[in-house]
Amino acid sequence: MMDTKKDSWDDDDEYSVIGDKGEIGFIDYEDDKSVFGDPNEEGEVIISVPFPFIQGKPQSILVGQTSKCSITLQNTTSEPVELWGVKIYCSNPADSFTLSLLEPPSPDSKPEKTRGFLEGFNLENRVLQARQTLTIWLSCKPKEMGLHTSVVHFDVGDDRLERVVFLLVEDQVSQSLASGTPYTRAPRRQQFSVDQYVVSSRPRGKDRGFHYKLPQFPIPKDIRELVENKQVPYVLTEGLLRDNYALFFSALLVLEELHLENDMRCHNMECVTMRRKGPLFVALEVPGLAERRPSLVCNDHVFAKLTSENASGSSVYQGHIYRVEADEVLLKFAEEFHLRHRNGNLYDVRFSYNRVSMRRMYQAVEAAEKLKDDLLFPSQSTKRRLIKAAPFVPFSCNLNEEQLRAVEMIIGCKGAPPYVIYGPPGTGKTMTLVEAILQVYKTTKEGRILVCAASNSAADHILERLIKNEVAQVKENEIFRLNASSRSYEDVQHDYIRFCYFEEFVFCCPPRKALLRYRIIISTYMSSSLLYAEGINRGHFSHIFLDEAGQASEPECMIPISHLFHKETVVVLAGDPKQLGPVIFSKDADALGLGKSYLDRLFECEYYCNEDDGFVTKLVRNYRCHPAILDLPSKLFYNGELLACKEDTSSSFIADVDFLPNKEFPVLFFGIQGCDEREGNNPSWFNRFEASKVVDIINKLRAGTDLDESDIGVITPYRQQVLKIKNALERREMQDVKVGSVEQFQGQEREVIIVSTVRSTVKHNEFDRIHTLGFLSNPRRFNVAITRARSLLIIVGNPHIVSKDPYWEKLLWYCSENNSYQGCPLPDRQEYANEDTSLSRDADDCLPKDSDDFLPRDYNDQTGGSQPVDEGEWSDGWQ
Repeated sequence: MMDTKKDSWDDDDEYSVIGDKGEIGFIDYEDDKSVFGDPNEEGEVIISVPFPFIQGKPQSILVGQTSKCSITLQNTTSEPVELWGVKIYCSNPADSFTLSLLEPPSPDSKPEKTRGFLEGFNLENRVLQARQTLTIWLSCKPKEMGLHTSVVHFDVGDDRLERVVFLLVEDQVSQSLASGTPYTRAPRRQQFSVDQYVVSSRPRGKDRGFHYKLPQFPIPKDIRELVENKQVPYVLTEGLLRDNYALFFSALLVLEELHLENDMRCHNMECVTMRRKGPLFVALEVPGLAERRPSLVCNDHVFAKLTSENASGSSVYQGHIYRVEADEVLLKFAEEFHLRHRNGNLYDVRFSYNRVSMRRMYQAVEAAEKLKDDLLFPSQSTKRRLIKAAPFVPFSCNLNEEQLRAVEMIIGCKGAPPYVIYGPPGTGKTMTLVEAILQVYKTTKEGRILVCAASNSAADHILERLIKNEVAQVKENEIFRLNASSRSYEDVQHDYIRFCYFEEFVFCCPPRKALLRYRIIISTYMSSSLLYAEGINRGHFSHIFLDEAGQASEPECMIPISHLFHKETVVVLAGDPKQLGPVIFSKDADALGLGKSYLDRLFECEYYCNEDDGFVTKLVRNYRCHPAILDLPSKLFYNGELLACKEDTSSSFIADVDFLPNKEFPVLFFGIQGCDEREGNNPSWFNRFEASKVVDIINKLRAGTDLDESDIGVITPYRQQVLKIKNALERREMQDVKVGSVEQFQGQEREVIIVSTVRSTVKHNEFDRIHTLGFLSNPRRFNVAITRARSLLIIVGNPHIVSKDPYWEKLLWYCSENNSYQGCPLPDRQEYANEDTSLSRDADDCLPKDSDDFLPRDYNDQTGGSQPVDEGEWSDGWQ
């Protein structure tokens, strides 16, 4: 609500905080406190608030319906007051609000009432008699969804008063996604002591024993106390040095582990039941399990005790997880527990954090300290090297000049430093990596190859590419896919099971003697530690290939390298330092160095930074994207060097997309002003207006084109938005549209990508920026999101919010300049219009590191897969 003063009715210098052009800029009703509050009680005339907020939010109406609100003007004086006029100064969308003296008739009103009704954008002057109250009506007839705003001027005597009006206009879809319960912060759960407990037997007890046992690596008490007292261990203030390598990364891992410990406590449960399932097990329903909140895997253990008041001294029982299903876990406790259990019993449950993956990283950085400088610190020790390129006959006929050069250099490599395949989006990193692996396999008789990827899906993809190459013809008995025991047997495609080792449908590591027979072993970073544990010696592998190296933290990368590297071992990294890096849960560990990947650190060396061909090959030909989709990220992140090489840039379905204003430019920005919401005790954000628009776009694409559901992907940064969109699509039987976070789409592509940015209020921007949440202030997440589409990219978001970020601002005006913007009015183009936002490698130190509300790598998931993490979930603890 805004009041302004007119010095003289006859003057022409009237002014308004909204502006004198009859236009409304963006007003953030959550951030601009002037739109709240009571009417001006001190004036002669009191004007009521039109369409008052309900629980801090504007009222909602449906598209196509008319909403009306009475406004009262009360003369509080004993003298008449001149009301010079009431005028709708401006509306957004234009002409969506009207004024009338009479109450607007309902659709079923009698004709005579309708005939006598008049409405317009202003009311003529009149006199308010002493103590008189005049009632007028403000109506809105929305034709489109989103926030509708109006400013109404009341010229009373010598004063001009303003009332700012907000209405949220929604459709049936957005209405169905409305919050069922108001948001309240989840209560902090008490944690009972587990100093003493009744032990249960571990599942899968068949254990032949490893050659090298994984040490416990307990967290040092002094470091734990420092961190709990909000102090930084001294070794971290020093920074990474050659003589503190293990201590430095171990301290970072402690910060991360303590954060994960604390996170797990948030999922503890009170007064819950368990139901008996067969003679040996009980089933516990865990809300949020399907979204990995908490993340639980087979072999994890939980603690349970009776809740009842007289059970304060009751026993605490340890239970092990035997199976993880969609929303429940199957548990086995000691026999005593099962004998005493009744289905109606109430229990308090405490989840434990599985330390196996962290212990593997502690072990790796400890062992890595013994590696030579040319592997760990090439910037300090390495001189320029010349590799004698080894000509070869390619197994793939589709390799380009840069890819062929990369394979030649890899074949010619001998020992450290690592060789890097630097591949921006869609440039064929995996194809190049697969060709190099096959060349080593076929041309080097003594070649033994370890291939690691950051996720199971990526590792499976490499396996598929290797075995399907009909020219190289890899022998089935010479290639092996190593899986963690926690990976579900059903998770592996039937055609690939023959390359795996399992006992009783449980994956495990075969004996050392069997491992030595394989020439190619494929695993995740984490699972590669099983090779050392089984006794595979340093130097057994002639080549170690690390795919998606930019997404793994340095301790993760060291798991396959630290125990298996020999001075003649060739290490090859494939990745892109401009895309998503490792996702770290602890913001302190992230800021102090754990968020910087090994690949990133290599590029601090001048030979990698300068793209010396003895150290790195940069792939520049993009085969994925339409040139219009590729142009902006190429300029912003890759010095304009990317070449659009997609063979078919005239996708047949584009001509049938009726809502695309410029069919030669398949990048559309649809502006919508919705609202950020949360519900229940879930701290994650959603925007149901954007969700509805996404569903509408998918409906139109499916109805008007020959696209399959699987051709369409939806990227959004918040877990709750993912769930809202999925729910809406499932109701319309469109389950095959993939909806997920940027992390879940990295390395993937779709014909059509729709991005929902969610944010619609300014006040959350700074919080997101500080904690690198969402899309804003996160260039790498932006880069990945807009390079997943092959043929059509559609962004749904609030242009007034995204334009606060220089990268999104560039994209917004890129669309506008190419006649490919629709929706709410655009903001003024000013702040970043002349700012150079290209990311040279020198600017990388300024980039926010990636931590997310959407599923990063989960250290508690020994499968090595990447999982989304909820940004909103973090904000709950920091507000």
